[in-house]
Amino acid sequence: MSYHATVDKDVCLSAGRCVADAPDAFVFDDDELADAVPGHPGLSDAALVDQARACPAGAIVVRDEQGAEVEVG
Repeated sequence: MSYHATVDKDVCLSAGRCVADAPDAFVFDDDELADAVPGHPGLSDAALVDQARACPAGAIVVRDEQGAEVEVG
């Protein structure tokens, strides 16, 4: 499968865990909110789901190749 992530900017707390743990896949934007790097380089689907689970705000949304949201909880 080929999952992709987005970050819900209305929910993001800027905790930075995703940026610290997966700096190739997540960065801070100009407002210091997390943003997903397109293609999440270096992260497997499972690792992307793990990052979503670890987000303290639940701001990382993972979708499958058809665009359906992947259950991470």
